[in-house]
Amino acid sequence: MDQVKCDCGHVNPHGTVLCESCGKILVESEEKKQLLDMRYEGSARRSQTYKTTLIDKVWNFFSSVKVGIWLIIVTLSASAIGTILPQEAFIPKNMPAGAYYESEYGVFGRIYHTLGFHDLYGSWWYLLLIASIGVSLVICSLDRVVPLYRALKVQRVTKHQGFLKRQRLYVHVPGEADKLDVNWDKIKANLSNKRYNIREEDGSLLAEKGRFSRWGPYVNHIGLIIFLFGGMLRFVPGMYIDETLWVKEGEIKPIPGTDREYYLENKDFLVEVYDGTERNGVFQETLERTGGTISNYQTDVVLYKQSSDTILGEKPKLEEVKEFSIQVNKPLTFEGFSLYQISFNQGEFEAMNFNLVNQNTQESFGEIRIDLAEPEKQYDLGNGRIVEIVRYYPDVKFDENYIPTNQSPYPRNPAFIFNMISPEHPEGEMSVVAIRQTLEPTGPNDYKMEFSHIEQTEVSGLTVRKDQTLWILALGGLIFMIGVIQGSYWNHRRIWIQRHGQDVMVAAHTNKNWFGLKKEIERVLEDTPQFHPVDQHVNNEKKVEEEVEEQ
Repeated sequence: MDQVKCDCGHVNPHGTVLCESCGKILVESEEKKQLLDMRYEGSARRSQTYKTTLIDKVWNFFSSVKVGIWLIIVTLSASAIGTILPQEAFIPKNMPAGAYYESEYGVFGRIYHTLGFHDLYGSWWYLLLIASIGVSLVICSLDRVVPLYRALKVQRVTKHQGFLKRQRLYVHVPGEADKLDVNWDKIKANLSNKRYNIREEDGSLLAEKGRFSRWGPYVNHIGLIIFLFGGMLRFVPGMYIDETLWVKEGEIKPIPGTDREYYLENKDFLVEVYDGTERNGVFQETLERTGGTISNYQTDVVLYKQSSDTILGEKPKLEEVKEFSIQVNKPLTFEGFSLYQISFNQGEFEAMNFNLVNQNTQESFGEIRIDLAEPEKQYDLGNGRIVEIVRYYPDVKFDENYIPTNQSPYPRNPAFIFNMISPEHPEGEMSVVAIRQTLEPTGPNDYKMEFSHIEQTEVSGLTVRKDQTLWILALGGLIFMIGVIQGSYWNHRRIWIQRHGQDVMVAAHTNKNWFGLKKEIERVLEDTPQFHPVDQHVNNEKKVEEEVEEQ
């Protein structure tokens, strides 16, 4: 593209409306406008200049503020839809996600799963939306900040008369140059007191302050880009972990997210309640009414690290790292991980015991113990009698047709489908057994699994967290707030005072708060009221109103 050379000698990029140096109007159509559009100093924006190649079209698409707003609206809408049904992380793990959503929520659940809303924040299209917002922010910023920076950097003190005449605050005073000379030093002193940076050239003056406020929106964009980048890093394995770990008393389990490098043992779980002696029994009546209030619950744990000489496939050799008592708001921390006490269950089902009984003779052929955490597939009672577990439901729910479904992966209401093999029935007899409930779907059986008793234990619920993106999110938020303050509490103000023979031209521009700038100029030029600029925007509105009334 050909560059545009102004009469002042400055070479402007193709598409520039106002000369970046002297402000002369380079596009004829602009001369028809009463006031100049100074948002980007009339500089050429790439999106409004180059429109031929594929790269230009992609650039122009993402440089549109409307496109950016629609991307945000679509992303927020998708996020809202993602809250209608529970995410995949909160559904039972014993059945496929697609089958669960369809069985629980019907056609809507199937569509919900097919479109990826069940794992919204990990779905490819949601990540693509987030990335598109980031790309839009980058391109929008570059498309505007580069020409704006270039124009503000090369601006001259002496501006073209057409540039000054089309500023919102402007006045032309003929034959008063001598009056200006007399008050010249005082005017500069007043501007300095107002913290203006003053530049002079051939008897003309440019006073400027608050230019840094023009970069506030772009600082906002940088903060948002960093924030989005930090959010996307949470999907990188190892960068963000938020898992739940349930550990029984005496149990040792690998800590999620550590690749089985670290293990945790629940040595003891403790629950303490207020006994009424606190504060001389002031709360005794309340405690008696509520039945006691928990004052503390904690898990005494031992942290282990797998030994480096452990051979792959063998039982891990553990080395003790430290002992610790995890309490609410007092987590165990190590290697960037934090383990918080979040819940407990003092009546967790640990195992169920059943007897294989002949229903006709009531003869028992032995008892089996089923570990509800890791049930075996079959139990051999000898003499050709074997009990097979066909299906296990940790938290069963029967529908109106007595068809069992599972509600959660936790053993809250266990049920089993047994196949009881005996010499009389080598193919086995099917039976559905839950607590105080036995169903025989294939007809009356000779054998049954008779419930004996249940074993309970105390289980501690811990949250395992590791967040290596937190500082990135905090940095992005901090930069964003700096941009908000930068653009909200300051404004870019410029005052031009120029001589043209014996005439004086005074013009001013700001990106906001025109009333404040006008009052500030009046205080700077308090001894020369004839040089006070007039708000041409207000005058134009009055002229339009008068023309309408005449018509």
